[in-house]
Amino acid sequence: MIPATTPSTPNRGPLEGITVLDMTRVLSGPYCTMMLADMGARVIKIERPGRGDDTRAWGPPFVNGESAYFLSVNRNKESVTLDFKMPDGRRVLDALIARADVLVENFRPGTLARLGLGFDAVHERHPRLVYASVSGFGQTGPRRQEPGYDAVVQAEGGLMSITGSANGPGYRLGVAIADITAGMFAAYGVAVAVLAREGTGRGQLVDVGLFDSVAALLTYQAGIYFATGAVPQRLGNRHPTIAPYETFAAADGEFVLAVGNDAQWLKFCAVAGLSDLAADPRFATNRSRVTAYDELRPLLERALRTRPRHAWIKELTAVGVPCGAVRDLDQVLSDPQLAARDMVVELEHPVAGAIRVLGVPVKLSGSAGAVHTPPPSLGQHTDHVLQDLLGLDEGARIRLREAGAT
Repeated sequence: MIPATTPSTPNRGPLEGITVLDMTRVLSGPYCTMMLADMGARVIKIERPGRGDDTRAWGPPFVNGESAYFLSVNRNKESVTLDFKMPDGRRVLDALIARADVLVENFRPGTLARLGLGFDAVHERHPRLVYASVSGFGQTGPRRQEPGYDAVVQAEGGLMSITGSANGPGYRLGVAIADITAGMFAAYGVAVAVLAREGTGRGQLVDVGLFDSVAALLTYQAGIYFATGAVPQRLGNRHPTIAPYETFAAADGEFVLAVGNDAQWLKFCAVAGLSDLAADPRFATNRSRVTAYDELRPLLERALRTRPRHAWIKELTAVGVPCGAVRDLDQVLSDPQLAARDMVVELEHPVAGAIRVLGVPVKLSGSAGAVHTPPPSLGQHTDHVLQDLLGLDEGARIRLREAGAT
């Protein structure tokens, strides 16, 4: 683990100088803005006074009253409490928008437009602003008004139809993959739109839907359907076009065997003492192994149960056959590889105290991103931002608080 860098660290990342107004909550939008903040953007998170982001109340677990869920996706941000439905709050928000490079929101389509804060109205006043909207089904199309909940989109987007055992029900992934993927695509879209603005001088709408994002993940499964017209089915941990490529039970636990080509197959058979299978024409090529899967699987099961998984992994890895243990998060997050890659970071939170968060997975050699500051407490930076960006003196800030606008 490494400690977070301090605000005085010289290299703040490639997006340094970009100010992002974050009007998002829960996961998809906050994940997007966290990615931007990790790469040096100044992210100002707008939260409801007295309540904040919905996830501040999600738990347990809580760390000294701070939600572990919220802490996981809001590092490197500043929190400003603001009721922009009040006239005073709206004036503050308009002033902040005028000073921002990017606005990110994940309200249901049409919500901000009814307040005069939709893309068309904001773009007319601030043509350089990049405006990103993350929603369940995007800003257009017959389903645009439907809410975007991760589990629903995993189901509607087909992921659950291909996740789970062959004879069992569909399963949602153990993380909110629809929300997270949409957040990633939105961050990518914002970065591209900011780059495009360098040439055009104009911002644009970045429109990302959870449903589109999940559909984009289907890749080769969609390719199989396009090529054959056959609807892919749940196969458990088995790969539809590679064999053997799935989990197996060793003598003391599960591991994944991922034989990706015929050369690896021969190496695997040599280590496993299965020279008879290597010579069997039914299993000579990946195509034949996929075709003869039902015959191959029980033969491998019997052989792999004879030894502990650490022995299999050690010997197979040594000859270049991909494999790995099925591990729990305690094992994963204490892996020296993650420590070497700065993927677990220690932070000192003003309320929660010492916490750990995941690091930045994108490593840039010349302008790397980093975890600089802990997730903010509610309204922690309201006074600082209103003074720094808008020049509001103490009296003006007190009046806004007393009126309930901040």
